[in-house]
Amino acid sequence: MDLVMLAKALAIGIGSIGPALAIGKIGAKAMESIGRNPESAGKILVPMLLAAAFAEAIAIYALVIAFSIK
Repeated sequence: MDLVMLAKALAIGIGSIGPALAIGKIGAKAMESIGRNPESAGKILVPMLLAAAFAEAIAIYALVIAFSIK
């Protein structure tokens, strides 16, 4: 039972590192782009949110895998 809990913790822990880094980089680059060209904020917002949603989906897949470990 303890090894199952450890496996679940590792699955969600390791599976969320990549998406967390990706979302941080997406936000940083979007803010950098808006800082350089403030008029482009409207054009940057939608692709930034879409990319963040795709990165977040990876973390949700890791959560599903963690819940499916028996």
